[in-house]
Amino acid sequence: MTQPSHGPGRYEIRVKGHLDARWAAWFDGFALTSASDGSTVLAGRAHPARLHGVLRKLGDLGLPLVSVTPAADEPSTDPR
Repeated sequence: MTQPSHGPGRYEIRVKGHLDARWAAWFDGFALTSASDGSTVLAGRAHPARLHGVLRKLGDLGLPLVSVTPAADEPSTDPR
C-alpha cells in the first residue's frame, strides 16, 4: 500500500469561463490556459494548503468549478 504524499503535487483546475491572463499573478504561479470549450485550465504544482487557497480564490470570484485533477508530473530531462 502506498502512503499518501503530502508534498507538492501537480494539478489541473478547470473553471467555466475564460480568465484574462492578467489574473495569473493572483493564482500563485498557476498557468492559465483558455480552452476551446469556453473554460479556463489552471495548471501548476501545489501543496494541499496552497491548492485549497487557489480554490478559495476561485470561489471568491464566483467562478463555477468544473474539475480538479491531479496531473502526472512532466518527464524529467535529467539524464541521471
